[in-house]
Amino acid sequence: MVEQIVKLHIEKLPEGVYLATSDDIQGLVAQGRTVAETLEIARDVAKKLMEAQADRQGTISLTNIEDSFDYPLILGV
Repeated sequence: MVEQIVKLHIEKLPEGVYLATSDDIQGLVAQGRTVAETLEIARDVAKKLMEAQADRQGTISLTNIEDSFDYPLILGV
C-alpha cells in the first residue's frame, strides 16, 4: 500500500464546528466538533470516495508521500 497525500481545506464555521473539503477528491466534505474529529471523518470519507472512484475509473491520481514533507502540528494550549 502506497501512502498518498490529500490536501484538505479546514475552516471553523460560525456555528463552532469545523468543515473540511478538498480539491484533490471531488465530493469530500466532512464536519466535526474538533479539528481531530473532522480529520478522522475526512479520512473515512476520502477512503470511501477513492474506492468508489477506483471501481468506476480504475485509477486514482494523488500525490505520493515523499521522504520529506511539511505538516502542520496543531496544539491545544
